Amino acid sequence: MHITSWYPVIMTGDVAATVAFYAEHLDFRPLFTSDWYVHLQSAHDEAVNLGVLDGDHETIPESARGRAGGLLLTLEVDDVDAVHARLVAAGLPILHSLRDEAFGQRHFITADPNGVLVDVVTPIPPTGEFVDQYDESGLPTA
Repeated sequence: MHITSWYPVIMTGDVAATVAFYAEHLDFRPLFTSDWYVHLQSAHDEAVNLGVLDGDHETIPESARGRAGGLLLTLEVDDVDAVHARLVAAGLPILHSLRDEAFGQRHFITADPNGVLVDVVTPIPPTGEFVDQYDESGLPTA
């Protein structure tokens, strides 16, 4: 099987508010818009896509209808400090403060209107025992 694309789809009770969050705060733009589904794409990279779907829509099997749960979206950015400052100024909740992690990330976590966690990350060089846990091709350098 050759996968040609992959993107998460967030099931929500409020498509418009969810789309507004990702457009206003995380630089996504709509490529397709209906009242029940919006396909978003990063304004900076066309390979980064996200769907927003009314969780009660008939295209979802009845047994699976509902809302997103147990989901963490990780968005890797060039300058996590700048994104953090912008989202704090916008009044978004910061659920995990901006910090450097020994495993090789500088990051913080916020949440979208559905409670989906959004982990905003810039890779940094790992320290200590974490260096040896990386395959050489995946080792963050800065």
